[in-house]
Amino acid sequence: MFAKSRKRVLAVGAVITACVALLVVWATVPVGATPLSADNTLAAGTPHMLKVHHAGDALPGAGVPLTYHKGKVMQAQEISYAIFWEPSNLQNGNATQVSPTYNSLLKQYLGDVGGNGLYNNNTQYYQVVSGAKKFIINKSSFGGAWVDTSAYPASGCTDSATPGNCVTDLQIQAEVAKAISTKGWSAGLTHMFFVFTSSGEGSCFDGSSTTCAFTDYCAYHNYYTNTSGHPVIYANMPYTGTSLAGCGVSKSPNNDVAADSTINVTSHEQMEAVTDPRLNAWYDSSGAEIGDKCAWNFGTLSYDGGKANESWNGHFYILQQEWDNSTGGCVQAGP
Repeated sequence: MFAKSRKRVLAVGAVITACVALLVVWATVPVGATPLSADNTLAAGTPHMLKVHHAGDALPGAGVPLTYHKGKVMQAQEISYAIFWEPSNLQNGNATQVSPTYNSLLKQYLGDVGGNGLYNNNTQYYQVVSGAKKFIINKSSFGGAWVDTSAYPASGCTDSATPGNCVTDLQIQAEVAKAISTKGWSAGLTHMFFVFTSSGEGSCFDGSSTTCAFTDYCAYHNYYTNTSGHPVIYANMPYTGTSLAGCGVSKSPNNDVAADSTINVTSHEQMEAVTDPRLNAWYDSSGAEIGDKCAWNFGTLSYDGGKANESWNGHFYILQQEWDNSTGGCVQAGP
C-alpha cells in the first residue's frame, strides 16, 4: 500500500521560486533508486502521499520505530491556514460544490487540535540543534482561512476519477503562493497551508498523470522554498466526498461524511508535516511516516454513540491513530 521512494528534484514555477524542493516517501525503495545521501534522504519524484484505502490493506512497518534523519521538525507552535479553492465551476463547466458545513467543520478542527492528546503524541519527536534535542511542543493554532472563488486553471493533468478536472502540484503551489500574498500571511517551518479543493476536482502530481487523486492518493504534504528562502509547508487536500470508497470514514459524528472524512485526512497530513515537514526528519526504515503506520486505524469509537474517538471542546471527531515510538504502536493519545 505504501510503496515509497525519495529523491530531490527541482521544479520551476512562474509564480513560485525557481528552486522547488520536492520529495516523496514510498513504503519500499524501488530497484535503481538513488542511495542514501549525506543527510539520509532519498531522491524522489513526488510528495509524501496518503494512499487510498482498500479493505485488507496492510500497514507498513508494524513494530518498526520511526528514526531521526537529521532534519528539522515543527518544534514550536504549529500554525495552520485553510485555503478553500471554490470557484463556481470546474474546468469542464460543471458546477462546484462542498457540503454546507464542510468549511466550518474543517476550521473547527484546526482550532481544536492543539493541546489535546493526539497532538501530544508528537512531543516525543525532536530535532537536534547544536547537539541538543529540541522536542516538539503541544501547541497548534488556526491562523486563518481564505475562500478563493477565482477559476481553476486549465487542467494541467488528467485524473481518471475526475475527467476534465485536474490540477498539478505546481498549480497547487501557485495557489498557496497566491493565498500567502493575498492574505499577507507569512511562510516558515511552523506554518502549514492546506489547499482544499471542491467536489469533482482532481489532481495529479504532474502532467504525466501517473499518480493522481482518488486512484492513488487521498491527500499529500510537501514543501517548496520561496524567493525569500523560507520553506513553505503545504498539503493538497482533494474533496474526499468525491470518492468516499477510498478516502472516507465509516462513521460521521458531525452528520457530514465528506467533512468528517477530510478532517481525518487533514489530521494525517498535519501530524506527518509536524514531525517531518521537509521529508528528512522522522520516518522508519521503509519510509513510512507517523501517520502511514496507523492509516485508517481508528481504535475504539467511544464517543457520540460509537461514531467518534475524539471529544475536544465539546466537538466530536473520528481520526486515525498515530504512531507512538514509546509504546511501539498506534495510539489516540500519547506518549
